[in-house]
Amino acid sequence: MDQFTISVKIAERVYRMKIRPEEEEGIRKAAKLINEKVKDYSNTYAFNDYQDLLSMVALQFAVRYVKSGDDESKIDEDLGERLEKINNYLTEKI
Repeated sequence: MDQFTISVKIAERVYRMKIRPEEEEGIRKAAKLINEKVKDYSNTYAFNDYQDLLSMVALQFAVRYVKSGDDESKIDEDLGERLEKINNYLTEKI
């Protein structure tokens, strides 16, 4: 469990993190995505400080997360119904 320290810059602030080597790529990609969204919002909306922009980015990601969870539960329901129909069909035929 080797850990090392990296620095990532998010919204003009540097954060030092201790991570495992296999986490580095994902963390750097996430930081880059956050910074891109912050830049998009800063070009579109008036803001007082980066806290405003980070709040909007957090909200956007949270909405996507909630929506993806809703989509997954719908898929699970559909799959469950299909499996039940298949089971009923097989039970009748056997």
